[in-house]
Amino acid sequence: MSTRSTLRTTGVAVRAMLVLTLVLGVAYTLVVTGIGQLLLPFQANGSPLPDDRGSALIGQSFTDADGAALPEYFQSRPSAAGDGYDGTGSSGSNLGPENADLVASIEERRAAIAEREGVSEDAVPADAVTASGSGLDPHISVAYALLQVPRVAAARDLPEQEVRDLVESRIQGRDLGFLGEERINTAELNLALDEREGE
Repeated sequence: MSTRSTLRTTGVAVRAMLVLTLVLGVAYTLVVTGIGQLLLPFQANGSPLPDDRGSALIGQSFTDADGAALPEYFQSRPSAAGDGYDGTGSSGSNLGPENADLVASIEERRAAIAEREGVSEDAVPADAVTASGSGLDPHISVAYALLQVPRVAAARDLPEQEVRDLVESRIQGRDLGFLGEERINTAELNLALDEREGE
């Protein structure tokens, strides 16, 4: 191949790379970002909660500095992501159902939750003792939320029925009407409780 042919081919390749970088790397990104901002701004910006209290898409821990559950808040499901709800360390525990460490951890959580909520261990729902696949799930089951109502109501000196009504008003239905289970976003529920007390 001649030098002239090599230079020509190199020039075509460089021009193609520059055009494709501008079209696919810059223009496409700007168009998709613009569409997201116009049609779904809340989701496109990470679904932020008011007052920079996190994202509605990522679970949070409602514990004190020692890791003890704060009695005035609904507790999230456990997290296996990093040090807990770490978006950069998203993952499950990758332990199978027969793993002795996982079984022991579940039993320990079940006993602690039963004691904290004043119920039998049989009444503790599965999502209260197991982490989600991502370790970041912000939702708990309706059963787990209702289990916590008496403790939260007592800690906030509110009537149980008032707290129960708030929980029931926050139930999110199944996706597309049939996928998954009904659930409650823990952070949004706790935020609603704080706002109600602040009124």
